[in-house]
Amino acid sequence: MNIRPFILPVLAACCVATPAIAKEWQDDKTYKLTILHTNDNHGRFWHNRHGEYGMPARFTLINAIRNQVEADGGSVLVLSGGDINTGVPESDLQDAEPDFKGMKKIGYDAMALGNHEFDNPLEVLAKQQDWAGFPFLSANIYSKDGGTRMFKPFTIFEKQGINIAVMGLTTEDTARIGNPEYLSNVEFKDPKAEAKLVLEELAKGPKPDIVLAVTHMGHYDNGSHGYNAPGDVMLARSLPEGAVTAVIGGHSQEALCMEGDNVRIKKYKAGTACAPDKQNGTYIMQAHEWGKYVGRADFEFKNGKTTLASYSLIPVNLKKKVKDAEGNSKRVHISNAIAHNKEMLQLLGPYLNKGKEAISMKVGSTNKLLVGERNVVRFGQTNLGRLIATAQMVKAKADFGIMNSGGVRASIETGDITYKEVLTVQPFSNTLTSASMTGKDLLDYLAVVATKPTDTGAYAQFAGISMTVHKDSVSDVKIGGEPLDMEKSYRFSLPSFTAAGGDGYPKISDLDSFVDTGFVDADVLKEYLENNNPLDADAFEPKGEMVYKN
Repeated sequence: MNIRPFILPVLAACCVATPAIAKEWQDDKTYKLTILHTNDNHGRFWHNRHGEYGMPARFTLINAIRNQVEADGGSVLVLSGGDINTGVPESDLQDAEPDFKGMKKIGYDAMALGNHEFDNPLEVLAKQQDWAGFPFLSANIYSKDGGTRMFKPFTIFEKQGINIAVMGLTTEDTARIGNPEYLSNVEFKDPKAEAKLVLEELAKGPKPDIVLAVTHMGHYDNGSHGYNAPGDVMLARSLPEGAVTAVIGGHSQEALCMEGDNVRIKKYKAGTACAPDKQNGTYIMQAHEWGKYVGRADFEFKNGKTTLASYSLIPVNLKKKVKDAEGNSKRVHISNAIAHNKEMLQLLGPYLNKGKEAISMKVGSTNKLLVGERNVVRFGQTNLGRLIATAQMVKAKADFGIMNSGGVRASIETGDITYKEVLTVQPFSNTLTSASMTGKDLLDYLAVVATKPTDTGAYAQFAGISMTVHKDSVSDVKIGGEPLDMEKSYRFSLPSFTAAGGDGYPKISDLDSFVDTGFVDADVLKEYLENNNPLDADAFEPKGEMVYKN
């Protein structure tokens, strides 16, 4: 694997002594700095069918704010909390080229590397860096063989004589939830420890006036991260008080607005007032997902001190349903409508058309909603989770199937099903694999897999098997309706991601019985839908096969 495209910028940025930067701002003068931010784009370069979000409107909004701030003598930085990749087929099939080129046109200054930036080979990520033209930052990603950072840990911007350092950090969970096929030489170190190292380096060298962090680590209320790796709250608490002015985050995909100390507004309403979290003197900000909002933080800098003057989450053409005088439901803008920038439409339109052409074909139909929403499929068995596990089980000629819920990315509506919907549900291009184990070994394997906690992508969906799940074991296992035979050998199917140890599953890709079919998961589901059209969704409804006692 060639990592030279990543290491060269780092050598220029962090491995050569950096002289201190001379103070250029004036005493007793108030300077204005506006930070605009988004995160977790996940392929949404285009607006949805209701005209919500999308880069053409985002470009218009950011341009207007930039022009207004600069006309008032201030400066603007545009930052991203990462996860540009994975989520919309029109983007996925083109390696997110429209998204990164759109961000370049908007004028993004830097972004944190998210875990989904590693859904593809590193060669794709290098190509995306070229398309973007702005730095991809992460201080805690190292190459295993060389022991050196693979990306720039920070970059420095000069605005009105004020020097602003922006460091990047990526969740350690990437090693667990990223595709192991692409991470064999990649190590994700503790971002808290790496942030301290960056602060020490900055103190010895450039001595910036302001330090910001772009992160893809997640915001977890009061630091309660549970099964997830520690996020932005724990990061802020681990650093010297106020050493980082603000953390611009992502990963947990929430509109981060607080109603009190360590109390987040659980159901934030677009267009209402928003206050960022503040931990140990550091502001923490996050703008939900998909470009639905642009976060705006207006700072004032005077005599070396930075204060937050105002903060808001600006909806990007988000709408709500209302009823007119006749009682008919319609959608109206929550705030002022934002025009779609014509230049951005011209840039991105061909990408949209190219993607649509490839994915518009009908592959089947369903008589009921197939449920794959994140807040459902990660908490219990669903018809879509069981359908995917069944399709893979059938294709692999296995006795039962296992599907990690993190690989189920959307629901499928009642009616006709297009290839686009299939690709939206399964965007990662994992291959279908299978392996055999004796009943005795299966008990140990299922004791790890079936007990994965809810509210995580590791939570498993099953087909062809039933059991009772305890805290750290399983019992009453039946396969194909028959009790588990400790001496009999059983074959089960699962995606290559979890077979290789992804999501913390036991690695089975080195077993003698392991088979990688080479069939891509989305195509396996597509074929099953074509062969079982129309689909009877009731056949996949959970009927108490999984009983949880933990």
